Amino acid sequence: MPQIRRIGILTSGGDCAGLNAVLRAVVLRAAQGDGIEVVGIKQGTAGLLARPVEAATLDPAMFTGTLLRSGGTILGTTNRGDPFAYPMSDGRKIDRSEEVIEGYRSLDLDALIGIGGDGSLAILRRLAVQGGIDFVGIPKTIDNDLGHTEVSIGYATAVGVATDGLDHLQATAASHSRVMVMEVMGRDAGHIALNAGIAGGADVILVPEIPYAIERVAAKIEDLKSQGRNFALVVVAEAVKTESGDAVTQSQSGGGTTYGGIGYYIAEQISKATGAETRVTVLGHLQRGGTPSARDRIMASIFGVHAVELILRGAFDRMVAWSGRTVIDVPLADAVAAFRAVDPKGPMVRTARGLGICLGDA
Repeated sequence: MPQIRRIGILTSGGDCAGLNAVLRAVVLRAAQGDGIEVVGIKQGTAGLLARPVEAATLDPAMFTGTLLRSGGTILGTTNRGDPFAYPMSDGRKIDRSEEVIEGYRSLDLDALIGIGGDGSLAILRRLAVQGGIDFVGIPKTIDNDLGHTEVSIGYATAVGVATDGLDHLQATAASHSRVMVMEVMGRDAGHIALNAGIAGGADVILVPEIPYAIERVAAKIEDLKSQGRNFALVVVAEAVKTESGDAVTQSQSGGGTTYGGIGYYIAEQISKATGAETRVTVLGHLQRGGTPSARDRIMASIFGVHAVELILRGAFDRMVAWSGRTVIDVPLADAVAAFRAVDPKGPMVRTARGLGICLGDA
């Protein structure tokens, strides 16, 4: 097997807490005895499209401890500009994949590590196959919806932020006799809403995997009133639809749309059904930023070290994963193809029901 001298690494897709901890782990493991140089590619695939390519060597001396605690990514990232359908100023979309591959080759790298979610890892794998690039993936997504791994980087911190949000809302809800509705991220999965709702003592949790009826939510709030409670906490995942089945989205520059606004719809319906005074908090990108939790730092360290060791073994086209309390690796194609939603019959849903939390369907 050829000697590994230089490894490239990039972050792709949306940012999250723990990315810098992954970079640290890769750089420090590569330097342990093997003397491997790690090259950080800036702004994901956009850095490989730039000429000259935007990249810099990541020296172990950079990682003295501060970056371990820092959110975001020092390399920058992008979740726009699919190189296979790259948007041009005149509205056309063209294939620039060969330019990305050419940029990679210009760095004289022996292997590439990509940190991303299902979409960005799928694109990176396609580039790797086309360009003959030895590639290893590391899962990161606050949504925690990647298949074949129980944990993705960024998820634990996002749940912690949402839980803190409920902790802060509880006191003001009780002080003003209000129903507080908190909308959280998660894309098409309800993992953040469900886990934060349980940890933060929510009374109602609405997730896209479980159909709901406002009358059921209203009945829960009325029941709390009958018990002498003057407030309620409601958590809503951003992908929850209206009762008529419509997704609530916001238009973005460039013509795309993102989820956002379902919390206001739910609050209005609760107010109409119960007469309760409601307020809405949309956490949004607060869940992506901030200091990574201990759990995310640990998983980032484990994943980064294992990714380098996969490269040293010549095990490519794999994704690092966590299962059964240990680090494993799985075929990358299988991981990006498997969507992991909330299981309506799983232990977290059963726990919520056992605590008397209303999920809108009962």
